[in-house]
Amino acid sequence: MSERFDTVFESMSEASAIEYLNAKIIELDNPGLKYIAATRLGACTSTESFNTLLEIARTPKENLYEKIARRKAIEALGRRKNKEAIPFLIDALKDHDELTVINAADSITRINTFLTDLQQQELLLALNGPDNQKRAVIQAFTRLNLSDPNKVITQLKSENNPLVSGAAIAYSCRCQKDNSQLHLIVKQLQDENAGRRRAAVIDIGDAGVTSCLGDLVTCPVSMPLKAKSAFQLFCDVDLHSIPLYQVELLEKLLIDDPRQLNLLPTWQVSLEPDAIKVQLKHRDEGRQYAAVKALLDLDQKLQVGLINDLHTNHGSDYGIHYFITSCIGFIGLKDKSNLVTDSLFEEAPQYAKSRIAAAWSCLKLSLIEHKEFITTLGDSTRWEPLRWTCKQVSRKLS
Repeated sequence: MSERFDTVFESMSEASAIEYLNAKIIELDNPGLKYIAATRLGACTSTESFNTLLEIARTPKENLYEKIARRKAIEALGRRKNKEAIPFLIDALKDHDELTVINAADSITRINTFLTDLQQQELLLALNGPDNQKRAVIQAFTRLNLSDPNKVITQLKSENNPLVSGAAIAYSCRCQKDNSQLHLIVKQLQDENAGRRRAAVIDIGDAGVTSCLGDLVTCPVSMPLKAKSAFQLFCDVDLHSIPLYQVELLEKLLIDDPRQLNLLPTWQVSLEPDAIKVQLKHRDEGRQYAAVKALLDLDQKLQVGLINDLHTNHGSDYGIHYFITSCIGFIGLKDKSNLVTDSLFEEAPQYAKSRIAAAWSCLKLSLIEHKEFITTLGDSTRWEPLRWTCKQVSRKLS
């Protein structure tokens, strides 16, 4: 499946990528080509490119560019989902480089195949590292449903760092059916720190407790991240059979109206277009949503002027592109429906969330002429949040 940066690197041929990855750093005018090549090979399928990634993954390097290329090769092996990579990834868990170990744990998770008792023990030993490394290893145990006979992960539920304790609580919920501390993750969904909120969203998905869906919906974190966890909650359930209230919650999450989110008072922005524009560029999604909420509170003339300004000067920004598409629907600006149409037909992976916003805006603007395309998109896309959105919109658009 295409991922965000595949379109950026697709101009590099597979043969060139293999050549760059095998080259010595001193032979390259741009040493960054090494790790770009590794990323490129993650989207390839040949045995030669797979073996090239294995060779890079098996050999630790001290040079920074070589080290980054190895990390990327390990990450790419996860995308290839070939179980023959598992022994190489298990060996990489012993590395002293934190990001190498994190990528190895993540790739083992993505490949999702049987691990021997010895391999599971090697994975458990990788808990002896920095907190982000601990988190990645715990997530691997959770998502692969591996046992923790010595209660090593259970003990980590009392860690001060919520990145570690949250992951450990999620493990207990999913793998040990112990929800006694789930409320601690739910509370963190409203943390002022954006990183902690994002971590809590991920942990809710890993925990697998569907009663948390409502808390997830109102969390001020990016829609795609929440959607990933929301659909993960129903990974073992037929979505056609879930209760109506859960359907409505999923719709609310995907429509992503900032007026329905729990926004902190400290994020409030003045009703001035320039102030709104500045806050839309903030790295914290909570502040971005507060800016969009302020835009929706402007009078329509100012709204249209700001949307025109944002489209002209910042429309290539993925986040702002998404918010523009959403706001046109929220406000009911049929005169701007051409921008909604553009978003709906945009195929680049980085604009996928804009297609979700466009589908809902088509419903709000009654753009019936796009119903057939939305139906087709729902049948063809592999991204569950977009597929589910298209199915719902197509059914309601008449």
